[in-house]
Amino acid sequence: MPTGNESAPGIAAAQARLSTIPGAAAPDYEQIRRTVDTVVPFVNLVGVRMVELGPGSAVAEIPESPRMSNHLGTVHAGALFLAAEVACAGAFSGIIAPRILHVRTFVLRDTKATFFRPGHGRLRAEGTVSSPVLAEVIGRRTEEQFDITGKALVRDEGGALIAKVDLAYFCWLAAA
Repeated sequence: MPTGNESAPGIAAAQARLSTIPGAAAPDYEQIRRTVDTVVPFVNLVGVRMVELGPGSAVAEIPESPRMSNHLGTVHAGALFLAAEVACAGAFSGIIAPRILHVRTFVLRDTKATFFRPGHGRLRAEGTVSSPVLAEVIGRRTEEQFDITGKALVRDEGGALIAKVDLAYFCWLAAA
C-alpha cells in the first residue's frame, strides 16, 4: 500500500528517462519536452502534443481531426481544456527543470475556463506559470510544498483567441 511518500508511476518513469540527461548545468528543454509529452497516457490517447517548451512557457497543439469534434463539428471543449492543461504543465516542467527529478506531486486543484468562440482545425494552447515562491524553491535543496498558477490562451491557426484557461496547481518536491 502506498505511504504517500512515493512518486506517481508516471512521474517515476519520466524521472528515470530524465536522469539520463548528461550534465545538470543547463536544462535540455527538448529532452524534457519529449519526455513530458509522452508521460500521460490519456494525453497520448487523445493526441494532444506538446510542441514547444522553455523556462516557464510551453505550447500544446490539438490536431485537426474529426475525433476532436463535438456534435456541431467544432473542437470539443474537453479537447480545448486538455490542451490548455498540457501547455501549463509543460510550462511548469520548463521552469522547474533544475529540480524536475525531485517532483513528487504536481496536481491540478482548481480551474476556470472561458470560451470565446468555437474552435476549428488545429489549435494551439500557449501556457505560462507563476508562483511567488518559485524562484526561491528552485534554488533550495529542501523538501517543498507550494502552489503555482498557470494561464493558457488557446488560439486558432489565424491567431484568434478561442479560450482562456486559468489553472491552480499544488506541487510537492522532494529534498535534493
